Amino acid sequence: MGFEEHRRAAPARLRVAVITISDSRYQAWLEGRDEDLSGRIMEEKLRREGHEVVRDLVPDEPSLILGAVKRRLEDPAVDVVLTCGGTGITRRDVTVETVRPLLEKELPGFGERLRAIGYEMVGTPALLTRSIFGVSRGKLICCLPGAPSSVEAGMKLLLPELGHLVKHARE
Repeated sequence: MGFEEHRRAAPARLRVAVITISDSRYQAWLEGRDEDLSGRIMEEKLRREGHEVVRDLVPDEPSLILGAVKRRLEDPAVDVVLTCGGTGITRRDVTVETVRPLLEKELPGFGERLRAIGYEMVGTPALLTRSIFGVSRGKLICCLPGAPSSVEAGMKLLLPELGHLVKHARE
């Protein structure tokens, strides 16, 4: 089967879980303020493409991150788990380390390309960009940085191939 045939056989509508991981955004949410711009960007772009979205917000705590991701992986209606935040280099940034053990297959090219795009946009600060992308339990998991510009770049990479990638993850 050729590339175009694969694309045509891919699901057009997906259910995507968006999980924002941030101490500050979680605290704001507890106080009744929605400061989750990156989560809203992800949701808006996914909905524009016809996908269904469910959202979660958790602080930078490994057990809470792991619980939220596992809960979405165990949900038979969810096809993709996208996270944003907690991918920096501070002690509290533990998303990549928490999610990596769940992956059965890792796709490192995504992070490489994301950093290259970031470098074109902001220069050497892009070297601080960490992300992870792979497959677990027949579902895609992608962890993006929390910066809105990183989310924009990541979604630009993911959206055109999301259905095609899900098709392969299920095989």
